Amino acid sequence: MRRAVTLLRERLPGSWEMQVDERPQAPDRGPDAIVRVASPGGQQITLAVEAKRLLATREVPIVVERLQSALARATGGEPAIPLIVARYLAPATRDRIAAAGAGYIDATGNMHLRSDRPALFVADRGADRDPWRGPGRPRDSLRGGPAARVVRALIDFAPPYSIPQLVERSGASTGTAYRVVELLENEDLLTRQAYGPISDVRWRALLTRWSEDYGLTQSNPVTTYLEPRGLRALTQRLRTAGDLAYVLTGSLAAERLVAYAPARLAMLYVDDPDSARETLALRETTSGANVVLAAARDSFVFDRSEAAEGLQFAAPSQVAIDLLSGPGRNPSEATALLDWMQANEPAWRR
Repeated sequence: MRRAVTLLRERLPGSWEMQVDERPQAPDRGPDAIVRVASPGGQQITLAVEAKRLLATREVPIVVERLQSALARATGGEPAIPLIVARYLAPATRDRIAAAGAGYIDATGNMHLRSDRPALFVADRGADRDPWRGPGRPRDSLRGGPAARVVRALIDFAPPYSIPQLVERSGASTGTAYRVVELLENEDLLTRQAYGPISDVRWRALLTRWSEDYGLTQSNPVTTYLEPRGLRALTQRLRTAGDLAYVLTGSLAAERLVAYAPARLAMLYVDDPDSARETLALRETTSGANVVLAAARDSFVFDRSEAAEGLQFAAPSQVAIDLLSGPGRNPSEATALLDWMQANEPAWRR
């Protein structure tokens, strides 16, 4: 709490004044401090501070509601802004706090505080990973193939289903499934009944969250090539490529589901890039490329792929994540695809 107060004081203009009244409380009994910030004109902002060591995203509404209900007692009816401080706040947690109308500060420097009267807006960026987390597998990450298999299954299959069913559908280990489900439950991206099945998955928000940890070019070795005759020639070769193991993703895969703009770049996951280059007669290049071959590090990119028009397409969820994390207009194409997926969920979700 004191670290957060110091960070706020350092970012206020020198003409503003700040007073801190620490009120150490039993857990969840009321604000841990009342901070009064005064403008040069004498207008005052009252902040009711709740200090948490850790805070899960799903806990934000409960904490904010409890803090707001305690404000009248703690400030004698004086209007006050809830301010949540913690050692570290994850991006999704910060977004949820701001959406609830509260402010936040964590010890890494992440902060967001706004007041209409007097007018004040303070924001800063700290860490996006908990720097105090101990060694071992990071529990706040969706990186790696095992976690990705669980995420893909959560998106591709409509609940309800149990953890054992999720393990069977994803091909991941039981430990990985429980770890990922616990992380996503804490970030309020899914709902699991007490000792029961997963009952809801916020799949669109989950895809956005996953894009923080996964990207086609960041998570797989890629090589760029030129098909001098254009993408139509490439798809014709793919139709006669025999045993070539591949799936199309990105713009070329999205345009069969939703019209956005003519694709200018083909992205493919392949098992063997050298074999694919020879089969497709591609020319390696560092500029002017219109084909990207990604050597799939994990088989989940091929899961639930679809054959259509003589071609093999990655599942819509995989196409969406590859566009979300892609260059240029790819994120805009991702938004169009996600809108289509939301409007046509029975067409792609099992």
